[in-house]
Amino acid sequence: MWKLHTAGKGQDDDPRLTTLNDHAGRQVWCYDPQAGTPEERAEVEAARAWFTEHRFEQRQSGDGLLRLQYLRENPLPPLPPIVRVERYQDITEECVQNTLRRAVHFYGALQASEGQWPGDHCGPLFFMPGMVITLYVTGQLNSILSKAHCQEIRRYLYNHQNKDGGWGLHIEGQSIMFGTVLNYVTLRLIGEELNKNGESESLEKAHKWIQDHGGAIQIPTWGKFWLSVLGVYDWAGINPLPPEAWLLPQTSSSHPGASLNICPTKILQVDKCLNLKMALIL
Repeated sequence: MWKLHTAGKGQDDDPRLTTLNDHAGRQVWCYDPQAGTPEERAEVEAARAWFTEHRFEQRQSGDGLLRLQYLRENPLPPLPPIVRVERYQDITEECVQNTLRRAVHFYGALQASEGQWPGDHCGPLFFMPGMVITLYVTGQLNSILSKAHCQEIRRYLYNHQNKDGGWGLHIEGQSIMFGTVLNYVTLRLIGEELNKNGESESLEKAHKWIQDHGGAIQIPTWGKFWLSVLGVYDWAGINPLPPEAWLLPQTSSSHPGASLNICPTKILQVDKCLNLKMALIL
């Protein structure tokens, strides 16, 4: 079972983590296959199943597993009853006090012992692909990511896949080539395969979305960069990016960050630029 550790708890002996402030504010999810009672594990699986079933209605998980853990570790005291005020009904001082007490106790239980409130940063869908690709090309993928990590990556990406099979720039965004190709590649690198039953049907939908929208060569510059790092797209196919471009206003279409949101309408007509090895992946 996964458990969140904050600050230096369980991290002091990890040589991969460095700190200048005693890990203040750091959050690390650690996996212990023996942790939790059968009841606690069942509660976690029920929460996961609920979110998967309702993922198109509620795109954000609301830190569900974190809240389960903290409410177990910091049980709530007896609370005043829930106050429900009907329309046109007077709001009394007692109603306000009861509601505030419930809120203060609830959020107090979710506060870490160091003083901060932990929370998930799950919006962007372009951080994880870079990490997975980097680990893969450096030969560290299997030593850094355990089977449990890969399973959660699969769960996360499939939960945030759009109905049309693609992924957006963030979990509530419409499908774009940038998000779809990078997250498709991520799933393939951690072992997902096409033409199998179960969740791989979602992978097949992603593959179809990419093909139906012009193929992976339609990905914008930053996507081409990661495909080149991976070795499936020729570096010659990437437009040169002078470092001075970062000095341009971010509102400029020439700013490097602008390429995240737009797809190029013109592809370089150079044969070697299209020296794709996408057959290894697509």
